[in-house]
Amino acid sequence: MINLLQRGKRYLTANVLCVRALWLSALVTFLFSPNALAISDRAATPQVEAQLIASVAGVQPGMEIYLGVNQKIIPHWHTYWTNPGDSGNATTIEWTLPEGATASDIIWPAPSRFSMGPITNYAYENDVTLLTKIKIPADAQPGEQFTAQALVDWLVCEEECIPQTVELALSLPIVAVGESAGAGDPRIDDALARLPVASPWEIRATQTEIDPATAQGELTLHIPLSEAQLAQVKDIWFYPYDWGPIQQSSEQLRKPVDGGIELRIKTGEAPLKIGDAVTGVLVITEQSGEVTTQKIARGFEVDSVLQLASNTTSDTALGFFTALFLALIGGIILNLMPCVFPVLSIKALSLVSHSNQGAAQIRAHGVVYTLGVLASFALLALLLIVLKAGGAQIGWGFQFQSPLFVLAVAYLMFAVGLSLSGVFYVGGSVAGVGSSLTEKPGYSGSFFTGVLATIVATPCTAPFMAAALGYALAQPAEKLLAIFLSLGLGLALPYLLLTCWPRLQRWLPRPGMWMERAKQVLAFPMYAAAIWLVWVLVQQAGVNSIVIALGGMLLIAFAAWLYNTTLLSSTRARNAGTVFALALLLLTLGISYAGINSSTASVVNATKNGSEKSAEQNWEPYSEARLNELLREGKPVFLNFTASWCISCLVNERVALSDARVKETFMQEGITYLKGDWTNRDLAITQFLQKFNRSGVPLYVFYPAGKSDQPAELPQILTPDMVISAVTDSSSH
Repeated sequence: MINLLQRGKRYLTANVLCVRALWLSALVTFLFSPNALAISDRAATPQVEAQLIASVAGVQPGMEIYLGVNQKIIPHWHTYWTNPGDSGNATTIEWTLPEGATASDIIWPAPSRFSMGPITNYAYENDVTLLTKIKIPADAQPGEQFTAQALVDWLVCEEECIPQTVELALSLPIVAVGESAGAGDPRIDDALARLPVASPWEIRATQTEIDPATAQGELTLHIPLSEAQLAQVKDIWFYPYDWGPIQQSSEQLRKPVDGGIELRIKTGEAPLKIGDAVTGVLVITEQSGEVTTQKIARGFEVDSVLQLASNTTSDTALGFFTALFLALIGGIILNLMPCVFPVLSIKALSLVSHSNQGAAQIRAHGVVYTLGVLASFALLALLLIVLKAGGAQIGWGFQFQSPLFVLAVAYLMFAVGLSLSGVFYVGGSVAGVGSSLTEKPGYSGSFFTGVLATIVATPCTAPFMAAALGYALAQPAEKLLAIFLSLGLGLALPYLLLTCWPRLQRWLPRPGMWMERAKQVLAFPMYAAAIWLVWVLVQQAGVNSIVIALGGMLLIAFAAWLYNTTLLSSTRARNAGTVFALALLLLTLGISYAGINSSTASVVNATKNGSEKSAEQNWEPYSEARLNELLREGKPVFLNFTASWCISCLVNERVALSDARVKETFMQEGITYLKGDWTNRDLAITQFLQKFNRSGVPLYVFYPAGKSDQPAELPQILTPDMVISAVTDSSSH
């Protein structure tokens, strides 16, 4: 009986265990079934309610959609932007998608700023939707479900901060291509409307040099706004995408300037370097109406190349109309510079040849010459605008930094000389390059001479030009173009007035046989200009470029002779001579292009290896590191920024800076003489020129001993006494 009871007990116990095991198995099966593991599209914490939403109700294979994580945040709390500011963490989203689907990074709406004492954060409050662009696989099968899961981490803060994580999922039906996907959540459209848009203005970013003592500088954003737009601005704030370029907690000072507004911001712990990209969002808050308090905030993408700002104030206050006037005066003075002398010689002779024509024809020649100059300056300005838009840092005379351009102008000058010497004569299509300037009444010669005057004028910088050009290169496209046209008008103005003022024409000699000899004599300034350009070429591309340039000129001379000797022959011989001459010219250009590129590369490699300083050389090559080293030591420094193609620079060096008295003064005063060679493009020199609002060379700057913050800028035309006075007077104060 006892055994029977024991067996029954064991039987009941075993059955209970079996029942329990069955129940446990069923519970596990239920918990880990797909239905049980389904994640909701909503999740909530005490501070944030999150929901995963879509831009469509259904998806098609291969389409792109927006998914958004919408956050409803309780009052006084906030979550963070991609750059959280002085503290905080940006929200992150980790996606789990079907095979073949892809997700973009978070597309951030414009943020707001939140400050607590010295801490400023960039964040969102109340309601925000963080968008992600999702690419549906092309092989997605209609009738199935497209399921996206998002693991979302955020930090939500008021006075305390709480890290939180939620998991969201959303399933959308897959429909066939061509079928309606259906409307999505309207909050997606609201989120798209909050995204920053491309800036309608060319926002320019400049930064002062970082002060070694404070490790700070000033970043300035130049925003071109009309007066009407400026009147509506109630607030403006720049939010950088990365931490460090600015001090988040510092005030962003805005200042109305001519043509817009400047936003000045102190640099942060990781300031940008000149040439870096300045990226972020500029949020402008407008107030519509005179009485209403409604405010509309708009975010604009900022993507600008950082330029060096000037620490001086002499040129920054330059106004637009003042710059126009200075450009006009500078253009007039440019006629007296040695760069333009060969072309003026041709124009003087051409004006004599036109003296027997009517007053209307002479005026027309002056107008056409002026149009040639203005068209060339407009083309140069447009090229500068395009290069600026591409992020290039360029200045006046930048084209002469190209050895190929220098060689092309040398060939042009040589060809003009050959034509003036009577080696060849070209008809009206290019009448301006040769004797047709004096022998034909056509206007093409006057127009082309204006073009030629512009080409040879660009290596020179006349007084008053520096401030105008420095201002122009910092302005929007329309102002830059206007200032360049004013400069061109100044260059053309003396000849234009001479052709339009009959009384002045009475002083001109009468045409005669002497003009042929005079024309031939005027060929020699053109040959001299060609020789100078070959010398410039040697500085850029090395001694091998001499053979290339002289060999090219030999081929050009032979082609010109061949063309001219067959000009009066039979049609067959004339055509053959023309074709062969053109073939020689093309061969010359091809060989020159290949040879100069190869020679330039060799010079660049040789320059990297350095060179020995000659015994007579009293200067050192400029480098930013060397300048900063000397200034930290409190030593006086004289800077000379020059270029081989800048005749004004070369004259100043020969007349003033190489003078024995100047050298002796530098030695007695302990002045270190640094020379920056801008013959070839040099970004470091370009940035230093921009610091003084200069777009070209020459530039002469003297830093007195122990006064690195008080540089003295010298005039563009120097004399020995002027240099000695500048360095001694500055040192004594």
